[in-house]
Amino acid sequence: MKMNIPITKTIFGDEEKEAIVKPLETGWVVQGPNVAKFQTMFVEFTGSKYAHAASNCTTALHLGLEAMGIAKGDKVIVPSFTYVASANAVEYTGAEVIFCDIDLKTFNIDETKLEKIIKSDSSIKAIMPVNLFGLCANMPYIMELAKKYNLKIIEDSACGFDGWIEDKHSGTFGDCGCFSFHPRKSICTGEGGMLITNDENIANKVSQLKDHGASKSDLQRHKEKGGSLLPDFTMRGYNYRMTDMQGAVGVCQMDRKEYIMNGRREVAAKYDVVLKDISQLVTPYIPENYKHGYQSYVCIFTDGEDISNLSKEQIDRINIKRNIFMEKLEEMTIATRQGTHAVHTLGYYKNKNNFKDEDFLMSYAADRLSIALPLYAGMSDAEFDYVITNIKEALK
Repeated sequence: MKMNIPITKTIFGDEEKEAIVKPLETGWVVQGPNVAKFQTMFVEFTGSKYAHAASNCTTALHLGLEAMGIAKGDKVIVPSFTYVASANAVEYTGAEVIFCDIDLKTFNIDETKLEKIIKSDSSIKAIMPVNLFGLCANMPYIMELAKKYNLKIIEDSACGFDGWIEDKHSGTFGDCGCFSFHPRKSICTGEGGMLITNDENIANKVSQLKDHGASKSDLQRHKEKGGSLLPDFTMRGYNYRMTDMQGAVGVCQMDRKEYIMNGRREVAAKYDVVLKDISQLVTPYIPENYKHGYQSYVCIFTDGEDISNLSKEQIDRINIKRNIFMEKLEEMTIATRQGTHAVHTLGYYKNKNNFKDEDFLMSYAADRLSIALPLYAGMSDAEFDYVITNIKEALK
């Protein structure tokens, strides 16, 4: 009998339902007390000094870049294997995206290529490492480069919730870090994002920029005498605020984060054991002293071939087999996805820069060979066994 297995599930309960109603009853529906509490909880969990909720992670990235002073004429290094939002956020500022290839083993930016890119162009002002699928990039080394070349660092931690290097949470290494609460992420507020930083100046700028450039938030005005008067607007800003209904859901999600994250890691550990002897799949790699957040469980489909010296022709050949494999699982109502995309192969960036697919070969390989398997807290043994049984059958 077929089972319907989604790629992931949001973990909501009665607490979230009740929490959403309260802002509706009070009438405080935009960045009020619930958003403030959500920000405080995020600060406490990540160990950052400041947190600002935003309408989504893309707008958080845009806010962070502007707060750091990135503007037209500047260039920002972005890994070429990431969701398109990473590059788009740079474009919003008028700055130029400079792509860097990835390490196929980690799916993260290839730090061995970074310094060469930095040396080649004095217009580079920042690096946006992406902590992809929940695994931190090599942030200690990237921060050394930032110090050496006086560069700003904005971490795209859209997938990075509960990802760590030793005792430091993703997003806390650079000048700022940005998180997503989209339904594909570990904790969810529908849409929504968060920017964290230890820099008071960045925090203050983000606070204003996300609220049209207002010198005071609505909540501050509500609590202060004279709040009936509009604040001053000392900079051009945006409407990137999070609603208080989303903030209320975020508070509930933070309360249940241990259940969500423990559940995701338990399923990931089961995959590690069961898939280790399947030659067609390479399971996620975790460097020593790293803790994976498992926003996704992403394997490389090799079809049993040696991929240590990949060519475009080999990638394209194996890609056909991967797609057939994914189609077979789809027929059994098991959802899979490619990990994410190679941004340099997407129409806008490809046409703008006249890129070829092989210009960033490992990113191209990750795009064509990655496969994300179903992963969510509360996945039953029967659901897990159904996935594994059909993986083995599809690979015959």
